[in-house]
Amino acid sequence: MSITRKRLSPEESRDAAIEAARELLLEAGPQAVTLKAVAAKIGRTHANLLHHFGSAAGLQKALAQSITGSVRDRIADAVLRTRARGDHDPREVVDLTFDVFGKGGAGALASWMILTGNQEALAPILESIRGLVDMIGKDHPHNGTALEEETLHLVLLALGDALLGEPMVKALGLKRDAARGLATQALMAPHLHAEDGEG
Repeated sequence: MSITRKRLSPEESRDAAIEAARELLLEAGPQAVTLKAVAAKIGRTHANLLHHFGSAAGLQKALAQSITGSVRDRIADAVLRTRARGDHDPREVVDLTFDVFGKGGAGALASWMILTGNQEALAPILESIRGLVDMIGKDHPHNGTALEEETLHLVLLALGDALLGEPMVKALGLKRDAARGLATQALMAPHLHAEDGEG
């Protein structure tokens, strides 16, 4: 009895490949995200994936776009909710950012792209962060530290935590979420100073 593969539209095939690449990234790390491994995971051919992505670098770039695109909107929504409440508690934004770099795999993927010299695949991550800063800063003057500097601090902390956070906190005898706490304090500091100046 022969097994026939389900016929997918080009868009469905591309989406399935990106989802399989995400699973490989989270299960085995960025070095596992190869055209051959993704093709095997979704029951397609290497040539089929080459048609969709052009190269392994193209697949990795598409994966980076997928990871960062949806998260950018979630972080922007969280920032706007925090502003609407007026509570200046950025922990939700910190958690979303740390999660995308840690559990979401963006930290491992970005590091792999840097180490392998695939700077082009970093573009979606950097463009997404720039777009997020522009979206958050639009029609909202920012006091204290510049929004760009706060974003740089938060992203570098999230990236560092994704790559080295767990062994570092063990070595230093700190709680696992120590870096998230530091990031939250840093984001709150300009607001606290602004409030002190009002009195």
